[in-house]
Amino acid sequence: MPNTRNILIMITLMWLSACKSNNNLSDAYGNFEAVQVTVSSESVGKIHFLNIDEGSQPDSGSIVALIDTTDLYLKKLQLQSQKKVVSVKKSSVSSQIEVQQQQKANLLVEKNRVTKLIAEKAATTKQLDDINGSLDLIDKQVSSIQTQMDGIAEEMEVIDRQISQVNESIHKCYIHNPVTGTVLNKYAEAGEIAAPGRALYKIADLSTMELKVYVSGTQLPSVKQGQQVEVLIDVDKKTNRKLSGIVSWISPKAEFTPKIIQTKEERVNLVYGVKIRVANDGSLKIAMPAEVNFGK
Repeated sequence: MPNTRNILIMITLMWLSACKSNNNLSDAYGNFEAVQVTVSSESVGKIHFLNIDEGSQPDSGSIVALIDTTDLYLKKLQLQSQKKVVSVKKSSVSSQIEVQQQQKANLLVEKNRVTKLIAEKAATTKQLDDINGSLDLIDKQVSSIQTQMDGIAEEMEVIDRQISQVNESIHKCYIHNPVTGTVLNKYAEAGEIAAPGRALYKIADLSTMELKVYVSGTQLPSVKQGQQVEVLIDVDKKTNRKLSGIVSWISPKAEFTPKIIQTKEERVNLVYGVKIRVANDGSLKIAMPAEVNFGK
């Protein structure tokens, strides 16, 4: 009977030792995070379609929603009509300049002829003066018309900039998904009215998760950027599943221990935040708890 009692005591001590060892297995504790992006409208108008659902996985750059562009399209047509009117005006002014230049060319021919006649004493200097006066007048007229042309060019630039602004506004009505990921929340539906800044949905790339833990100053020397570590997640109350992770970030400064985070040393005042990147096989979720072992 004493032998049986001794055996039971030994088994109990071994079990307690195993539990203690198991409890000390992990160096830090934390929760999984993911970079979450809230996609908002940049335009005002009716939502024609919003082709995403919670849990769907749209590709980066794909068009997932359209805000009504009717008013913008009509404004663009109006600007294009104004541009045509200005273009006609530009052509008319250009024709005026061409007429003046042809008249100047004719006068120059006449000037050469009169100059020769004066040399032969077959014409008077008054005739030459009249031609020179006409040439000066044409130059002034061309200069005046050219000023009109410059004004028309500026008017065309203003219209082109307005058309570019409208095109940019139309482009913003097409909601392009910014990242490949999983839609976490959907905040709007087709048929509702969007406004600048209104959130439409939230998305996150869950293919790789980040486990954020906190370590004490005494643990910090054993943690290195790029270090491969062991991550443990719960399978059930008694067993864990092991995953591999890479230390991706270490806080450069200490902070007071967050209340929701446990550390190996329960009463540590200052800790350092550490992020560990873990490939997600689909089992990891945002806010899921996990443990990490940095090794020896």
